[in-house]
Amino acid sequence: MNTVRTPDGRRLDIFTEGPEQAPALLFHHGTPGAADYYAPLVAAANAAGFRWISYTRPGNGDSDRAAGRTVADAAADSAAVLDALGAESFVTAGLSGGGPHALACAALLYGRCAGAVTVGGLAPRTEFAAAGLDWTDGMDQTNIGQFAAALSGENALREFIEPFAGQIAKLDGTGVIGMLGGLVDAPDRAVLTGGYADYVAACFRESARVGADGWVDDILAFTRPWGFALADIRCPVAVWQGSEDRMVAPAHGAFLAEHLPNVRPHLMRGEGHLSLGVGSFDEILAEAKAFLD
Repeated sequence: MNTVRTPDGRRLDIFTEGPEQAPALLFHHGTPGAADYYAPLVAAANAAGFRWISYTRPGNGDSDRAAGRTVADAAADSAAVLDALGAESFVTAGLSGGGPHALACAALLYGRCAGAVTVGGLAPRTEFAAAGLDWTDGMDQTNIGQFAAALSGENALREFIEPFAGQIAKLDGTGVIGMLGGLVDAPDRAVLTGGYADYVAACFRESARVGADGWVDDILAFTRPWGFALADIRCPVAVWQGSEDRMVAPAHGAFLAEHLPNVRPHLMRGEGHLSLGVGSFDEILAEAKAFLD
């Protein structure tokens, strides 16, 4: 893992693999998470002609915290990472909690970002509420409780999250399904085996290794104004969402599909939160590659 310094001096852990001259695919990890290496995904991206780039968001692992950060702040951090690696134009993808951060790049780095992909990504709570919709409807009770705590403030959220952070700091692949409980339905449990379960556990452990700050800051950022509107996003965005997602309810994918100006919706029946990305990754890469054209 290498390190990049942001203009304000913060340290961000990064991972990159692939030819430096290849077009960049900037990947935003989930919440909680970190820029850990999963060979099949990275190898598929390289085979598709991409240079894989990812970074660990502030407060996770060894990436310095940026207390009070917004979703929009990910655009500046992403630009710092890309600049340090000599990558100019790029496409971006985000899984789950990475989805909003991919959208930040699409909105705020327009002209440099050729397109974005969200896989099980959240929609903006403030825009949801303005439409008279319940942002947590359809989520598992764990996430409903987490977001309710966030609306009560950082202290309440930290009290909710810290017991879970203590558990995931010691998690291995065999314990992932049990840890996630009702957050994963049958399609997700089917893929949470072997190397992929080990990868998910490794991302969780790295996120929580130094505490819960990164997780807390992500959730707070999701529930507050993001710093841009969906209508601001002019580049193409592919929205992938599973009908059996219990972490991010299917209504989020439907909302993004309805409100993004230049959208390619993939609202998939029978897929969960994690199974969708695993099973459709080659198609996602092909779509991302087409954005460059």
